[in-house]
Amino acid sequence: MSGFLDPAHLIDTFGLVGVMVVLFAECGLLVGFFLPGDSLLFTAGLLAAGGRIAPLWVLLVLLPLAAIAGNLAGYWIGRKAGPAVFSRPDSRLFRAEHVERSRAFFERNGARTVLLARFVPIVRTFATVMAGASRMDLRRYAGYSVIGGVAWAAGLTLLGWWLGQVAVVRDHVELFVLGVVALSLVPVLLEVLRGRRRADQHTA
Repeated sequence: MSGFLDPAHLIDTFGLVGVMVVLFAECGLLVGFFLPGDSLLFTAGLLAAGGRIAPLWVLLVLLPLAAIAGNLAGYWIGRKAGPAVFSRPDSRLFRAEHVERSRAFFERNGARTVLLARFVPIVRTFATVMAGASRMDLRRYAGYSVIGGVAWAAGLTLLGWWLGQVAVVRDHVELFVLGVVALSLVPVLLEVLRGRRRADQHTA
């Protein structure tokens, strides 16, 4: 994987600030759904183990804060714009299917969606805005956002840092980053397959 969305390239080019901006955008701005949050956190931990980014304790403080701030921004957008934000026509960066997928996830899990969606790419971006549009209680939303933000951002960063202590991982960082990117796409593929299965059942 190369180019702008390559996690190692992003970190080497923009540093810790770049990581925080990406996390904020993915967690709160609708246009950020395609950003590589999972693999970026894992890679940040890997690189922290090799001294190529800020110390681990700094990452464990600032990265969850960026994710939580993104969630709060997404909630505010949804609360101010309301349902109209989801009625836009399809474009290169916006697909109605993402909204439907997030809405179905929201309906299945209720308020817990804010916590669970942290670990589901695409859904975590739209669910925050959806929570604001549905006028979820702010205190309850903020509580789930803090728990989810810490568990997701700190958890993946720690996992990367821990594996970065292993020599074979440290010596082949690029290969392991590619593996994480591939794994982070699995939930997306599963959601797509479920959506197609539901559509086929509805048609039948």
